[in-house]
Amino acid sequence: MSGSYAGSTNPILAYRLNIKDGAEAKALARVAKEPDVQRSMDQFTKAVAQAKDIKSALKDPRILGVLMTAMGLGDATNQSGLATRALLSDLSDTKSLANNLSDSRWKNAAKSLDLFSKGLDALKDPKLQATLKEGLQRAKWYEKLDGDVAGLSDALAFKDKASTATDVYTVLGDPILRRVVTGALGLPTTIAIQSVETQARAVSSRLNLEKLQSPKEVQKLIERYLTNKDQTATNTSTNLLAQFGFTV
Repeated sequence: MSGSYAGSTNPILAYRLNIKDGAEAKALARVAKEPDVQRSMDQFTKAVAQAKDIKSALKDPRILGVLMTAMGLGDATNQSGLATRALLSDLSDTKSLANNLSDSRWKNAAKSLDLFSKGLDALKDPKLQATLKEGLQRAKWYEKLDGDVAGLSDALAFKDKASTATDVYTVLGDPILRRVVTGALGLPTTIAIQSVETQARAVSSRLNLEKLQSPKEVQKLIERYLTNKDQTATNTSTNLLAQFGFTV
């Protein structure tokens, strides 16, 4: 497949190809050659140098866009108010925003960036900037993978973080863990409107969470997720064609 990052349109084969030794490094090196990532980082460093303080920095889309994307919060790029409050949270305060958001990505980002303690200096740190650049490259790679095979980036990320899920609430609080687990179990996305307790029971009754500590079981779960995701995409395409009078 010329130009493909997934390596195959078959979801299971694509996943197995992308977990081979060296596959990730090769893909990230390929992404690194594309000019848009470096362009974003150049704009980021310029904006940081011009910023007066951390709060004004977080209002600059050149800065916030890089932070959100690199920290796995690309879907929240337009939520600057929430981002500022969450990323500047004092994590030692149990009442701080990041400690109380159901989406654990905010707390993880606040901890990694440490803007509460270091302020603008954190964003000027070459080590952090290198980490952010790698995060942008990974986000770009994931975007390309999902363009080839729906859900493939979630599958790869899930493989790395599945063992961190110590309980069902950890699963529900992380978007990637949630999507893969509920997708593999065949639970509808509408379960999200139910209470957290109801969601927890639905997951716990269908999956022994101890299996997430087993690489073999994690792979089985991932492949079920990809199969279900592919089937859903196929059914959606079939229904659309049928609506326009095509025989399928």
